[in-house]
Amino acid sequence: MTAEAQRRRALWHVLLVTAGLLVLTGISAGSVYLVNKARDDNKRVIHTIEVENQLNTLLLEIRRAESGARGFLLTQGETFKTDHEKAVAAIPPVLDRVTRLTSDNPVQRDSMEKLHTAIDTRLGQFAQEMDFIRQGQPDRATALVREAAAVDTTSAIRRAAGAMIQEEERLFRLRSTNADRSQTFAASMTAIGSALVVLLALISTWLVRRSAQARDEAETRLRDANLNLEAIVDERTADLREANNEIQRFAYIVSHDLRSPLVNIMGFTSELEELSGDIFRRIGGLTQAATGGPPPPAAGEIALEGPDKQLSTDFSEALGFIKSSIAKMDRLISAILNLTREGRREFEPVKIDTRELIEAIVSTLAHQASEAQAEIHVEPLPNIVSDRLALEQIFSNLIDNGIKYLKNGVPGEIGIRGRTKLGYAIFEISDNGRGIDPKDHQRIFDLFRRAGTQDKPGQGIGLAHVRALVRRLGGTMSVSSELNTGSTFTITLPINWNASNRNSDQ
Repeated sequence: MTAEAQRRRALWHVLLVTAGLLVLTGISAGSVYLVNKARDDNKRVIHTIEVENQLNTLLLEIRRAESGARGFLLTQGETFKTDHEKAVAAIPPVLDRVTRLTSDNPVQRDSMEKLHTAIDTRLGQFAQEMDFIRQGQPDRATALVREAAAVDTTSAIRRAAGAMIQEEERLFRLRSTNADRSQTFAASMTAIGSALVVLLALISTWLVRRSAQARDEAETRLRDANLNLEAIVDERTADLREANNEIQRFAYIVSHDLRSPLVNIMGFTSELEELSGDIFRRIGGLTQAATGGPPPPAAGEIALEGPDKQLSTDFSEALGFIKSSIAKMDRLISAILNLTREGRREFEPVKIDTRELIEAIVSTLAHQASEAQAEIHVEPLPNIVSDRLALEQIFSNLIDNGIKYLKNGVPGEIGIRGRTKLGYAIFEISDNGRGIDPKDHQRIFDLFRRAGTQDKPGQGIGLAHVRALVRRLGGTMSVSSELNTGSTFTITLPINWNASNRNSDQ
């Protein structure tokens, strides 16, 4: 999968998640609104039903009061009187509840005023009728009943209550319709939202399956590529190993073969040096004979003069240059041979007390350190599993360089310290010597290359050899330095080195 396809797929995932959140938010908000609205509509429906119930209760109590009054008028029975009184006592509370329930409706408030007037009138009539009966004036009470019937107060009450009931029935139908609509909207929104959620879930599942399929395909391709890469790496490693071995054999053969003509040159140079006495003795004799002097002695030195003396001096200097060059070349050849032998040696990992190893190296360099007025400080060091001889060569070379390149007239300070990090041991060898120019930091690790003033013996092999050993041990090496401020060489080595990790690649 290309990077562009991955970005598009990631964008689709983000859009789907965002859409899902928006849908859920919309459904939640809409559901809360519609549920609240349906609750309000249901409350209004219940309110309407309660108003109708209270009106019916009011009419019922008025009928009970009329029945009780008439029964008491006809029979003078206490039961009718009690029923009448209970009904009359129940009318005002019911009337108050109806008044409170209908106070929000202007139409009902108008009807309520009429109902109040009619009921007050009828209650007054009830009170007069009962007073006449208690006073023993049933005729007057009967006349009052006829008068109430003529005025038709009860019908006025029924008409006012009926008008209010009709208004509540109208409100009931309207509010029921609104409640049904709200519930329908809520159900529709829930259904639509659920459908959208299911759709988004299906799309997400499809995208996830496509992503999983693409990932599986990518993993398969990566696995195949890794297998091919491993095969290629193994092949390249074998080629490099063979090339390295061939280079080492070539270097060994060349170095070995160079030594033969070098030995011949050294032999002939020695013969020339021995013959030079006879040659210049004869030249001196010929010169004396030409000038009429005595013949030269058969043995011993001849005093040369003029051009002959200068020629002898030049000849001796030339032989000296040849011999010093031969000696230098011999040292270089020996170093190359040592490098090739070391490259063929297989490392053997052993557990090493690093502090003990370095203190042993320091003791062997104590004389050089004393002559250079240098102090060597060894701090606590981590122990590692590695090749002992390689470590001895690494640290010996670095400590010896630290002593060799100190500044004249300045007491030397050389420190060796170490720490561990993520399975590696980090060693630092620092000094306060002459330092290295930053532009030469890589140059000093090249074979036969040296930096700075060439006032110390050496062939430019030591640091190159040290870095090669560090790499064979699976580590890295670097330098931090400035001119006249000292140097710090940092070596990172695995704490537990396994010979099979590196020897097979050398």
